[in-house]
Amino acid sequence: MLDIAATGAEAREVLGHSAGSVGAATLTHNAKNGVTAGVWVITAGDRTAVLKVLTRSKDATGRWAASDDPRHWNYWLREAQVYDSGLAQSWQPYGIRAPRLLARVERADGDVALWLEHVQGEPGTAWPLTRHIEHARRLGAAQGAVSVPDEPWFSHRFLRQYVGGNTLGEELLDDDAAWQQPLVRDHFPAGLRHDMVRLHHDREWFLDIMEALPRAFSHLDQWPANVRSQGPDSVLFDWAFAGDGALGEDLGNYLPDSVFDLFVPADRLPGYAARAYDAYLHGLRESGNQVDERLVRLGVCASAVKYDWLTALMLARASEKQVDYGGERGVSAELRYRERGLTLAFLAGWAAEARALAPQLGFPEAPSGR
Repeated sequence: MLDIAATGAEAREVLGHSAGSVGAATLTHNAKNGVTAGVWVITAGDRTAVLKVLTRSKDATGRWAASDDPRHWNYWLREAQVYDSGLAQSWQPYGIRAPRLLARVERADGDVALWLEHVQGEPGTAWPLTRHIEHARRLGAAQGAVSVPDEPWFSHRFLRQYVGGNTLGEELLDDDAAWQQPLVRDHFPAGLRHDMVRLHHDREWFLDIMEALPRAFSHLDQWPANVRSQGPDSVLFDWAFAGDGALGEDLGNYLPDSVFDLFVPADRLPGYAARAYDAYLHGLRESGNQVDERLVRLGVCASAVKYDWLTALMLARASEKQVDYGGERGVSAELRYRERGLTLAFLAGWAAEARALAPQLGFPEAPSGR
């Protein structure tokens, strides 16, 4: 809930509007997350800003609970520290930047208010594929050039913690009845059950691979809803998970998430992913980074493990109403299950490629074989 009194006083201080009313409009965000008290566009006179309030006192349970551990993937104060450190703008020379921080306010109740530039460019959810591919090139250049600092508040072993906290429906992977639910039976590709059970079986191996690959300063929540264009720049939001990741991990998140939330049709994913990967690799080379390309490819393909939990979740929720991100509108259940099923099948292909490539690079063979 928005603290009207505190917000009004801060708005007048930050935006310089000394008289008149202050307006607020809620922005779509993950309201389940315990680190986020809320996100709003604040208007004072003819000026606007985005207000994001970080908290550790919100009533959230399970995997979305806020953590006081600076290495935990859901550490409550991390986003403020990304801005404080200057790392939020470290990719700007390569065409990706964060919104400008206008003010950081420590509130009396212990919450932290981040007042951010209101970026009004085209959202990534509406980008053409060419703009997504250009974003991939910029990401490669940025991650190839910017070293990985050893910040004590970096998220560490993000994938292991994130995937390990998503357990809903795991028991259904071996449940015949769950796979015979109409949405699943009619819209998941043939063979997907075998592939997803195999991915789950090999999960620890994939996580070990991802933790042994070359490192990059990583955003770890890159998807089209977290990016906008403003002029030539890509403006990237929501740095709450930022930290140590594998080279290629951010791209491996961005591409399937483009389809999972229905921003890009699944039938375009193979071509889109191939072009985006080539662009990412081109960006790496532009930056002067000469890492073995096979290690980059392995980072992208092995990142399929991030979605190990999603199949089980979809089995568990096949009888529920399907809603969009933020839970504001309903979406077609048939469309969602068809598009996600095709994307999971695509990720099974990535996983198979990773199993074949890893032993060539000196890693042990996956438990399920190549």
